[in-house]
Amino acid sequence: GAERPQVVSHVQQALSYTVFDCKWVPRSARLLCLGSAARGTGVLQLYELHGARLELLREIEKPKPIKCGTFGATSLQQRYLATGDFDGNLNIWNLEAPEIPVYSVKGHKEIINSIDGVGGLGIGEGAPEIVTGSRDGTVKVWDPRQNDTPVASMEPVQGESKRDCWTVAFGNAYNQEERVVCAGYDNGDIKLFDLKTMSLRWETNIKNGVCSVEFDRKDINMNKLVATSLEGKFHVFDMRTQHPTKGFASVSEKAQKSTIWQVRHLPQNRDIFMTSGGSGSLHLWKYEYPAQRSKKDSEGSEMGVAGSLSLLQNVTLSTQPISSLDWSPDKKGLCVCGSFDQTVRVLIVTKLNKI
Repeated sequence: GAERPQVVSHVQQALSYTVFDCKWVPRSARLLCLGSAARGTGVLQLYELHGARLELLREIEKPKPIKCGTFGATSLQQRYLATGDFDGNLNIWNLEAPEIPVYSVKGHKEIINSIDGVGGLGIGEGAPEIVTGSRDGTVKVWDPRQNDTPVASMEPVQGESKRDCWTVAFGNAYNQEERVVCAGYDNGDIKLFDLKTMSLRWETNIKNGVCSVEFDRKDINMNKLVATSLEGKFHVFDMRTQHPTKGFASVSEKAQKSTIWQVRHLPQNRDIFMTSGGSGSLHLWKYEYPAQRSKKDSEGSEMGVAGSLSLLQNVTLSTQPISSLDWSPDKKGLCVCGSFDQTVRVLIVTKLNKI
């Protein structure tokens, strides 16, 4: 028991608005909070961590509430932030001069629920790209160097009802050509789009709204994918072996009774991840690989073998849902989370190198 990681609340900061997303600024002790003010405008706050306190460096108000953000498609030198807002706008901001976006496009007809970036921060090969998922049912991929048209758009096929897309994530970006987008929807659909072939590579349904999807790494051959759901369950798919009919092997875990809002993998160890819950709790998990990750079925086709999950630690921090979560890319075990009690918390997770 003594060797188990502990999740320590290091700093907590009350906010005067609803926080929807929080992000560490790469290569810094700074973090961002994005959200919605009571009067219906957007808020972007930049904080710096000084010992056991957070200093507010900058607060910017925007016309529309901001739902989500990513640094993933930008260089480490620039560290531009891409955001999705309630009006369907994709904006890219220079935090040194955040008055006017450096890139702006009306990407969707409705709220952008989720955003991810790849090809920046020195992570992953290929062009810098941003993916957005919206309530309008579409998933769009953008290259900020192109003008205002997406480089790819995944829309419901003719006759298919449009589903609210709640979450998007890049993966498989291990060379110049390969890249996939995973999207999760309100009806439990998970779809894997191959951007190289511009086709739907795989789909499944977890019978429950998909709140968050994340690959354990964006910039390697697909290894694992975690999908969390509305009713306290999450699924880990082994993405190394795709069976022609059965798809990917998976293991699922009922973590709690309430919604699992987010999953985030530890940047320094892809087999450890944290889930954040509707009950104000965080759960730290470790994935254990099976002895053999694949086997042959009766027809001789390779099929994956799922591993197992162990709960390393859990902690309840709030009476309200923890809706956003981000590990520091630079300091192992440093984490930030935002919850609907209008509080941002900086956490330290100990003993991660002992696992």
